[in-house]
Amino acid sequence: MAEDNSIFIGGKPFMNYVTAVVMQFTTKNADEVIVKARGKFISRAVDVAEVASKRFLEEQVGVKDIKIDSEGFQNKEGRDVRVSSIEIFLKRN
Repeated sequence: MAEDNSIFIGGKPFMNYVTAVVMQFTTKNADEVIVKARGKFISRAVDVAEVASKRFLEEQVGVKDIKIDSEGFQNKEGRDVRVSSIEIFLKRN
């Protein structure tokens, strides 16, 4: 089950994710938020973390840790596929 302070990046508009991160820190008063993504959304996750921490929450939030991984599964055609994933941990300063 997903933690309450995790934001999963997908195909929604970019600013939806930035707003979600900012809301976690401001209205829910979270000490840490994890931005997670897989595959082609990894670059968007990096952008979301950077915009949230450097533009909206400047000097309040910073990157604590970054974890990268890859996971294997079978696609619709039955072939084994590996997909990269990233977790960016943002922490209140």
